[in-house]
Amino acid sequence: MMIEPREPQYQWGQQVVALVDLVNDGTYPDRAPDEVLVETGSEGEIVQVGRHDELNQPVYMVEFEGGLVIGCLEEEILLCMELDQMLADARGQTSGQLSLLSDSSPDTATA
Repeated sequence: MMIEPREPQYQWGQQVVALVDLVNDGTYPDRAPDEVLVETGSEGEIVQVGRHDELNQPVYMVEFEGGLVIGCLEEEILLCMELDQMLADARGQTSGQLSLLSDSSPDTATA
């Protein structure tokens, strides 16, 4: 049974953030095997979109700080603007919940 190809979700030039620590899979022989090359939360730019033949899914070449280019799967990155939106939404919910907790109406203040 053949795996259906997954179309790329992201495009060249988009800013992304690493969702996991990205480790050396042997691509960088001057670095220790399994050394963390890019930490979770690091930002980079997609410089090329390719395809992993065996997995039949997109692979994104992402340039991180210092010019380090690492191949990433979609599960390992997220668009910076999507992360920003998620954080803004979370802050909005948290502040709303906090205002309920800090309600100092006369009924609750004297109880």
